[in-house]
Amino acid sequence: MRHSQRFENNIVIVTGAAQGIGRSVALAIAREGGQVVLADRSELINEVAAEISELKTTEKAKAIVAKVDLETYAGAKELIEASLNAFGRIDILINNVGGTIWAKPYQEYEEAQIEAEIRRSLFPTLWCCRAALPSMIAQKRGVIVNVSSIATRGIHRIPYSAAKGGVNALTASLAFEHAEDGIRVNAVATGGTEAPPRKIPRNANKLSKEEEVWYQGIVDQTIATSLMHRYGTIDEQVNAILFLASDESSYITGTVLPVGGGDQG
Repeated sequence: MRHSQRFENNIVIVTGAAQGIGRSVALAIAREGGQVVLADRSELINEVAAEISELKTTEKAKAIVAKVDLETYAGAKELIEASLNAFGRIDILINNVGGTIWAKPYQEYEEAQIEAEIRRSLFPTLWCCRAALPSMIAQKRGVIVNVSSIATRGIHRIPYSAAKGGVNALTASLAFEHAEDGIRVNAVATGGTEAPPRKIPRNANKLSKEEEVWYQGIVDQTIATSLMHRYGTIDEQVNAILFLASDESSYITGTVLPVGGGDQG
């Protein structure tokens, strides 16, 4: 059951908040009373901030924008400093940046493409955790929710799979290392999710016929390995993320929660 003000008086960073799951998470937290720091490198982030400012359900909600490149540590530090300067603390960090750029068998990836996939889907979480930890350790409390993927066991996106496997390992190890500091660290391993077309695609190039076949292979495998044989909705992913971010999961840490209709990843 969702409580109406689970995030009241909480300062919540949401990365990758311009589109998709990140945008929906940010809006949901604002509706539940949270003060939101919206992080993305896209100008679309300003539209999300405007949406939050227009919410009728919570006059207390406030959002600030940090337009940063989280593939760099400098960008992550800038984000954390923006939150601390605006609010004085960080209660919750939701690391949502990431996503497959190319879909192809591993032997078809170029060297630069492999590195780009790792930079996109592992480094933002690594950097943001590193940048946020000192302030959370100092205040002796904090919650980190990392967005992973059931694609750790999947086809045609091996570099992305490896990056998300790294996110899972980071989640487990950080939880182990910092439970004594009052910090909980969990992850949601999202399954295939129905979402509107991205306003800014990760890969702007038109797919070749061969690439269309490879991408369809991902879709078919995702549906086949889900016990429910369907894609999830954005809300189904958001609900799991908000649960792990809230006090409702106060005795859960070091856990990767698969949200893939029974596919455990």
